[in-house]
Amino acid sequence: MDEHEIINRVAKSPLVTLDLEALFPAAAIVEFDIKDLLYQELVLREKELREFVKTHPWSNYQGKYVALFCSADAIVPTWAYMLIAIALQPYAQRTVFGTRGMLIEAHFHEALQRLDWESYRDAKVVIKGCGDVHVPESVFVEAATRLRAVAASILYGEPCSTVPLFKRQKQNG
Repeated sequence: MDEHEIINRVAKSPLVTLDLEALFPAAAIVEFDIKDLLYQELVLREKELREFVKTHPWSNYQGKYVALFCSADAIVPTWAYMLIAIALQPYAQRTVFGTRGMLIEAHFHEALQRLDWESYRDAKVVIKGCGDVHVPESVFVEAATRLRAVAASILYGEPCSTVPLFKRQKQNG
């Protein structure tokens, strides 16, 4: 080997990267604020809501993730959200009661439940720490706690610059 040859130690390392950003919803996320359907942003009128539900172009939500909520300080009966969710169901990929952030968090947590954590058994895992998409802290916490049960070690950051979080003790035997 040439003494001046550059060796990419990161590429040769046994580290496995868990990129949580890759679990971000691929479909568009839209917010549906029921506030605009309230009379003076205070009162829900059932007749007007039912007419809206009949005439609204629900197909505009085809394949999208919908966060359904009310930003006004009003009392909205539970059935109103249910009625809108039922109208969205044939079109939206997913409807969640709550804000955009709550929808994203719920999506991430469900994606973590579907991951094959056994594939990380005895691995040195780096949980990728930065990217173009905001990953909620709760998602990092859940990933770390799930990995602790299977991984040999857990690091945070990028393979070239990591923060050690956990290393399983070697058992004498």
